[in-house]
Amino acid sequence: MHNMSDIIEQYIKHLFEETNEDVVEIQRANIAQRFDCVPSQLNYVIKTRFTNEHGYEIESKRGGGGYIRITKIENKDATGYINHLLQLIGPSISQQQAYYIIDGLLDKGLINDREAKMIQAVIDRETLKMDVVARDIIRANILKRLLPVINYY
Repeated sequence: MHNMSDIIEQYIKHLFEETNEDVVEIQRANIAQRFDCVPSQLNYVIKTRFTNEHGYEIESKRGGGGYIRITKIENKDATGYINHLLQLIGPSISQQQAYYIIDGLLDKGLINDREAKMIQAVIDRETLKMDVVARDIIRANILKRLLPVINYY
């Protein structure tokens, strides 16, 4: 059985498929009511599963007529998506952000489960046992070298 976050994520992805558009607009209250959950559960799903690293941009307006607009980033091809990720990484990257990138690669079919687990093992804080600043820099460098390999092989 899936947890509520998985169910909400699948529902939002289904909305993209159903509308065949790159933009989906939802209202927190409606989704919370539909799935009988608190709005913060939806916020959690948006913040962890529809990130820039996953290939989405989020626009949010709170209040009575508030909405969440989720836009798929216009990188239909692997090269465009990889280039987008390379721009996101910068000089350093946290483990969590790196895991979001790996999840995005997996979602787009650019890597498989085994490859995702191998990459996670290489960039994990337990593997890179050093101070946080150096670890985040090395993690970024590893991903920057790895992404072009994923793209071309």
